[in-house]
Amino acid sequence: KANDMSAETAATRPEDDLGLNGRVAIVTGGGAAGDGIGNGRAACILLARSGTRVLVVDRDEGLARRTAEMIAAEGGTASALACDVTDEAQCAAMAREAVSRYGRLDFLVNNVGIGSKGSVVEEKPDTWRRVMQVNVETMFLASRAVIPEMIRTAKGGAIVNISSISALRPRGLTTYSASKGAVIALSRAMAVDHGRDGIRVNCIAPGPVYTPMVYPRGMSPAARDQRRRASVLAREGTGWDIGQAARFLLSGHARYITGQVLVVDGGATLVGPARESQTEH
Repeated sequence: KANDMSAETAATRPEDDLGLNGRVAIVTGGGAAGDGIGNGRAACILLARSGTRVLVVDRDEGLARRTAEMIAAEGGTASALACDVTDEAQCAAMAREAVSRYGRLDFLVNNVGIGSKGSVVEEKPDTWRRVMQVNVETMFLASRAVIPEMIRTAKGGAIVNISSISALRPRGLTTYSASKGAVIALSRAMAVDHGRDGIRVNCIAPGPVYTPMVYPRGMSPAARDQRRRASVLAREGTGWDIGQAARFLLSGHARYITGQVLVVDGGATLVGPARESQTEH
């Protein structure tokens, strides 16, 4: 009874006490063009606002540094690291860097990804391999490097992997859909493997979200309107929506949630594909 009461008390703390203050997170793909807000940058900023110290990781150090500067301007703590997470040695160095700078490692957000279109007949094998490497293998390598440090320094932790609604309802993005489906399977397997280590692993499946990954393509007003109509809320998502979901899944409020897929799509998966854009987050 006492343990149950303690758990209940912990679960009903004020909203501003998310169990994130003083923790340490790595967010891959944490940069974005200019001052744009992508999924990774939003997660970095929101975690820092909750007192988490963030290692912002991006292949482009300048983009990562800009995110860290935005956090510092709000009084948060963050540092930038250039890292190619397709490289095993660089992932190992990334995990060591977080512990070296901040003394522990609690959270990982695996946010790196690229897009692709075409059927298995249309897709080139080299493109298939590259998409799988960036969208799936990076999460394997980063998690493989981070999990032992989480166990050693924090006696547990939480991981969020970014998938896509394309994994749940494919529609002409075959390679991309397959890679994002693999992310879901990987997340569930990791949750089983490391639950007894005190590590929770969950997945977010974004729908049509307007991020720097999307708008450099020159999206027309008509295309953006189509994306809004894909949502039963008649609303287009942003990187902030994905960042908020990531912060929740890492927080103490999600302490009993693991191996799950949180769909953040404005209800796009509830309606027919005719209402939906072919462009993802």
